[in-house]
Parts: sequence; structure tokens; C-alpha cells
Amino acid sequence: QVQLVESGGGLVQPGGSLRLSCAASGSIFGPYTMGWYRQTPGKQRELVATVTTAGSTDYADSVKGRFTISKDNKNTVYLQMNSLKPEDTAVYYCNLRLWFQGGMGDWGKGTVVTVSS
Repeated sequence: QVQLVESGGGLVQPGGSLRLSCAASGSIFGPYTMGWYRQTPGKQRELVATVTTAGSTDYADSVKGRFTISKDNKNTVYLQMNSLKPEDTAVYYCNLRLWFQGGMGDWGKGTVVTVSS
């Protein structure tokens, strides 16, 4: 129903920056929440940041002050990641949840972020 394509991942040194993008397309109607989650092997997927169509944002405590989520008017969400730490290394997944549809929403295939010296 909804297709999500992430981009912008890569290898970066500690203290560096990356900007992730997620382009959403398909049957998008009504209000929704888009966000970024991340996952490493052996751990559950965790919330990083979300933004709603109304502009409300939410961040995990571990990234607050370093990451910024934003959305344009073409159903694309961005995650500006600054002051990156090795602990930020993960596969980052984009999610879109339509409020009126409910459920867990749709997921992208993920983009790999590696923070290493």
C-alpha cells in the first residue's frame, strides 16, 4: 500500500554527520506519523524519532540534541544526525503509520549507518 525508500546511510567517523532520507509513495491519505527506528543484531527495533503531519516531533533520549527529524510537503522525511557515536551504528528503518488505518504501519527496507574510526 505504502512504499518507503530510505537513503543516506554509510560509514562515518565518530563526531561526524549523516543525513538520512525516506521517500514515501503510494496510498497515503489522511494524517500520519512518520519516523525512524533502528536495530542492531540481537536487539529489538527501537524508536529514534518521529514526526506527524501536524509537525509534532518526538525523540529518543539517546539522540535528543544530536538528531533532528523533519518532513517536507512531498511525504519525505529526513533525519539529520550530528555528533555521531559508535553506539549509533545500526540499520535505520523508516516507518509510516496512517492514523485512520491503525496497525504498525509500513516499513522501508532500511539503510545501514556505521560509526567507526
